[in-house]
Amino acid sequence: MEKIYEGKTKTVYQLENGNVLLKFKDDCTGKDGVFDPGENSIGLTIEGIGKANLETSIHFFEILKKEGVKTHYVSADIDNATMEVLPCKVFGKGLEVICRLKATGSFIRRYGDYIADGTAIEGGYVETTFKDDAKGDPLVTEDALVVLGIMNHDDYKSLKEQTLKITKIVAEDLAKIGLDLYDIKFEFGYHNGEVILIDEIASGNMRVYKDGKYVDPVTLTSLILGK
Repeated sequence: MEKIYEGKTKTVYQLENGNVLLKFKDDCTGKDGVFDPGENSIGLTIEGIGKANLETSIHFFEILKKEGVKTHYVSADIDNATMEVLPCKVFGKGLEVICRLKATGSFIRRYGDYIADGTAIEGGYVETTFKDDAKGDPLVTEDALVVLGIMNHDDYKSLKEQTLKITKIVAEDLAKIGLDLYDIKFEFGYHNGEVILIDEIASGNMRVYKDGKYVDPVTLTSLILGK
């Protein structure tokens, strides 16, 4: 296998069959030894978290497959913490897609004069940000994405529709175990000219509450996997 990218939490390899292999690490983003998915640098290592994140992703990717939602997921090897995926081209230098079901976090920091923390957002709210650590992952609008040549309006429409559908599926699955999804972060890419979900669906990419209290990502992973 040829290594093509060394990420913060995953290593990416090129497979001979044309697909790509993701190797999940035990490294986590954080600060001062505390796990924080919002941080942009590695802060600690948690033994077994790589496999746990992979298992969580498999859990949701398999649900999406049953629901007829196309993703880059092909197969996985939990023992080796690897996932085989379809080759995809990212948008620009990397684009994050956030779906908010309740107003909190950075949404409140921006718009708190107009909406109370924890307010439900009917139908869900989708926003996109550039993956740019130095600039603090700036927000980018649909029109800006088109002007910059990163995607066209039809691609954005597909991305938004898929984001809302996938978020609803994830939220309904979490609700079965008494969990309330506030927001979730995705990545999409092109595969054969089609916009599909890529990367992972891990606990560190979602904000979840139980009985009104925030559930940290490590605890959330255990709850999802029933461990």
